Amino acid sequence: MAGKRYSSIIFRRITAASNLYRIRPVPFLGSNSKADRGLCTRVALGMFTGAAAGIYLEDLCDCKAKDEMSWYSRAVNDLTAIGMEIRKSMHVNGLLHNLTHASSDSFNSFSIPKAITGYPVSIDDGSSEGKSEGPCLNRYSIANAAARAAPAVVNITATIGIHSMLLGKSSGSGFVIHPDGTILTNAHVVADAGKGPHTGKLVVTMQDGRTFSGEVVNYDLLTDIAVVKVRSKIPLPTVKVGSSQMLRPGEWVVALGSPLHLQNSVTVGIISCVDRKSSEIGLHGAHTEYIQTDAAINQGNSGGPLLNLDGEVIGINTMKAITADGVSFAIPIDLAIKIVEQLKKHGRVVRPWLGMKMLELTEPIIGQLKERDPAFPDINKGVLVPQVIPGSPAERGGIRPGDVIVQFDGKPISSVNQIVEALGDKTGVGFEVVVKRAHNQQFTIIVVTEEATPSF
Repeated sequence: MAGKRYSSIIFRRITAASNLYRIRPVPFLGSNSKADRGLCTRVALGMFTGAAAGIYLEDLCDCKAKDEMSWYSRAVNDLTAIGMEIRKSMHVNGLLHNLTHASSDSFNSFSIPKAITGYPVSIDDGSSEGKSEGPCLNRYSIANAAARAAPAVVNITATIGIHSMLLGKSSGSGFVIHPDGTILTNAHVVADAGKGPHTGKLVVTMQDGRTFSGEVVNYDLLTDIAVVKVRSKIPLPTVKVGSSQMLRPGEWVVALGSPLHLQNSVTVGIISCVDRKSSEIGLHGAHTEYIQTDAAINQGNSGGPLLNLDGEVIGINTMKAITADGVSFAIPIDLAIKIVEQLKKHGRVVRPWLGMKMLELTEPIIGQLKERDPAFPDINKGVLVPQVIPGSPAERGGIRPGDVIVQFDGKPISSVNQIVEALGDKTGVGFEVVVKRAHNQQFTIIVVTEEATPSF
């Protein structure tokens, strides 16, 4: 009975607030009581989706004064205060069974079903300090992502000189991946092509102002990856390494670094492309796929982390297009980690070489090829070989231009990356390749890999 009286009082306050701010009611599924239905409707639209979930109240209201920030602040404060009381009321009356709990142990955070608003909404009462989990951004999403990684982001300054003569400085960024002081950065920050590591002093500056002398452990110029080490008496803060495998165009990303020597800078953007090939941007020899982003990456950002909204590193900021704005590139973190592992294992990056060009086939491309040549094999996926280099392992093994690889090392193939993954760092090893040719002829070929030289 006390709960019903409490609910009635809150309902009257919500009704007054909804009339004041003209919140439009919508049908609510799952409650039979008219009072409860109105209560939940106004709560869902007014406080939950408006104030707590971070969706602007203007989108849910029809008020002439919505341009006045003072009105907006009062609305948010009123609805938030009422919402705290409503949570208690809904708990007393058992109405929370109509909501999907994000935590079974707490009523601090839960979600409103899509039936109420037309889309799912994550609710946060402020105790989570603006976590970015959920389908929509709030004012803290980007700040929280940056804050999680920032303590481990470093500025790297390398002096360039010959015989004690100072010729200049190279500046970039990096991030700590191990508490022992192991740092990941770009090779061009700490080394010159054909000349090796910079011979001058390497200074690493942490976000908190501490400085260390750095040492280049190893690097790979083709992929532009370098490992730097500093020594600290206490463990250093580290980033959380994520994965670049499941990225999608349009995802929000955050770039950290020291552009133009401006340390602790944060920029934000989205992923424009997840697999921009090196050949598309005029780079040859590396055969690397880059993450393209419109987040600002300038001189000095090189080597810094590209983060997702969970604060995880998904890439290494590397370069930007000089003739365009909003076109920057990062090395996928999955590739970077593999390079680091090879540098640790072999002291260099071992690249198996087959000696053929490869093109991924999609259904539209296959359809077009069959229109041009009815003899093209009947397949729905595979990798086309348009060119084979004379004298290469592929030619010696019997692969011809026009072959379609459908299996590699015993597994069905639909992308070039699958072949690269299967090759790994294996050289001098025979791989079984199943190819299809005109009129659906199928052949099994053994190709023995060689180690590529830098000219390849």
